[in-house]
Amino acid sequence: MKQHVELRNHPAELHKFRLRLSISAGFVLILFLILYARFYYLQVMQQEHYQTLAEANRISISPLVPNRGLIYDRSGRILAQNYSAYTLEVIPSQIKDLEATLNELADIIEITPTDRQRFKKLLKESKRFKSLPVRSRLTDEEIATFAVNRYRFPGVEIKARVLRQYPEKEIVSHIVGYISRINDQDLDQLENNGELHNYRGSQHIGKIGIEQSYEKQLHGITGFEEVETDAAGRSIRVLSRTPPLSGSNLILSLDLGLQEAAEKAFGDRRGALVALDPNNGEVLAFVSKPGYDNNLFIGGIDQENWNLLNKSIDRPLNNRALRGVYPPGSTFKPFMALAALELGKRTPEYSMSDPGFFSLPGVDRRYRDWKPGGHGRVDLHKSLVVSCDTYYYSLANDLGIDNIHSFIGQFGLGKRTGIDIEGEVAGLLPSSAWKMSQYKQKWYAGDTISVSIGQGYNLATPLQLAFATMVIANNGKAYAPRLVKQIQNSQTGEVEDIPAKLLYSLNLKPKNLEVVKNALVDVTRPGGTAAKAGANAAYTFAGKTGTSQVIAIKQGERYNEKAINERHRDHAMFIAYAPAENPKIALAVLVENTGTGGSTAAPIARQVFDYFLLGKPSEAAIAQLAEPAADHDHHHHHEHL
Repeated sequence: MKQHVELRNHPAELHKFRLRLSISAGFVLILFLILYARFYYLQVMQQEHYQTLAEANRISISPLVPNRGLIYDRSGRILAQNYSAYTLEVIPSQIKDLEATLNELADIIEITPTDRQRFKKLLKESKRFKSLPVRSRLTDEEIATFAVNRYRFPGVEIKARVLRQYPEKEIVSHIVGYISRINDQDLDQLENNGELHNYRGSQHIGKIGIEQSYEKQLHGITGFEEVETDAAGRSIRVLSRTPPLSGSNLILSLDLGLQEAAEKAFGDRRGALVALDPNNGEVLAFVSKPGYDNNLFIGGIDQENWNLLNKSIDRPLNNRALRGVYPPGSTFKPFMALAALELGKRTPEYSMSDPGFFSLPGVDRRYRDWKPGGHGRVDLHKSLVVSCDTYYYSLANDLGIDNIHSFIGQFGLGKRTGIDIEGEVAGLLPSSAWKMSQYKQKWYAGDTISVSIGQGYNLATPLQLAFATMVIANNGKAYAPRLVKQIQNSQTGEVEDIPAKLLYSLNLKPKNLEVVKNALVDVTRPGGTAAKAGANAAYTFAGKTGTSQVIAIKQGERYNEKAINERHRDHAMFIAYAPAENPKIALAVLVENTGTGGSTAAPIARQVFDYFLLGKPSEAAIAQLAEPAADHDHHHHHEHL
């Protein structure tokens, strides 16, 4: 019998087992070390981060939107105010089918086609917004109806909002402007300016006018509160609160009574009027006709109203006072007259014979005066009183365009006045260098002739003409025109005055100024082109009529107002200041397509002066405006070139 052989090697197996065990143990140990390191990293090194996250589970920070500052006229009449209302709002990201939700909502709360259009427009413009309004100003009944049905509408809520309102609507729309929903473009701009944090929770921003240019002061400072919430997101208690600071209130220099008087004097006519205080540049009236209802823009304007405003032939959205450029016509002549005296090209005594036309030496073309047959002998005084064109044709030829450009440029024509609302246009006071850069053509003597009576390349805004008139009225002092007079801190009630800003003073010889100013007073007296507007005035006022050509009349043709399409008729202009001895108001009036300055623009100025200086329009001023506009008397003023 064979002996049994021991096949197992115990020591070797034991060694192998121990080796496996220690490898496994090492492996487990490494895993534990990794786990330990991770725990250490999370609990020690990242403790602050996760504590914050855990806190955020129960603490939410919500912004508190500040109340927007109010806007008043100089006597405290409200132009922009706030009121509280409930709005029905939708959070698009939480709703699968927006159209279906709106249809269901419409069953319980009235949602008009206009509301839907507006909502869709907002949806397109404001991709980054959580919540968008469908309806504002809900009634108590509508709020109760929605509250009962709320469970059916996840992503729809009712919010208490502070809304803006403009009680004066059209009358001040071009000054106050409006606020409207913040869109993506606004957000980008706020981000670039580093102001985005102050607009958390805000839904509106100033888009135009004072609302835009004083946005910083009006907006205020956003507050916030820390609210403890439960797992479902319901708030339990307020932990801390930083209250918002309301925006500042603005007091404008505008006199709303004067603004209303000017609006009334215009009636249905289109045009613009700017009235300034010559002693400080304050804007007393700023009219652009027609206006528009600025309340339409607050929640975002609907397509129908937008089309009505935007496509209207009357262009109500165009701020004519600030952005309308017109040939200044004969209102340019007082500045030409001053240039003549100051630059030594004419004396007050010099007179010329006016045959009714002017020709350049060696040129056949005749530049006609508005009065066939001319004005006889004309000196500087008479040239302004009867508005003689021939005098200025000859003067312009002696002055030359570059003298005209540099001298008259001092009165603010051809550049922005720097008023405190955005969007001002510079107009155009041409020069030979300008024509070369613009048209690559040299300047011709004939170009100067047209410019001398405010036609040709010459363009000005009503605001610039008012500014230039102010500089004559106060003997050369150029103040920056401004609409905001005072800023009031809404917390303390403290009022800070915005000081008048003297831009520069022109060094004009008093005797030259006196010659021109005396002639401007005689314009409003018997024999002057604005005699009717000046009749029976209880004060003396100075002015200059003008007619701004819309289309050029061909050489040798007569102007026939009745045969010309109404939109192509001349614009009427008038610049004036009063009382003449100690001016308290200087203005420019432009009336579109109504013929002559003497017959329509000057009577509007007279009504404004009467209201400002006497507190009421005089009977004489009212009677004049009631007359038909197309009265062709001796001062029917057409500068045919």
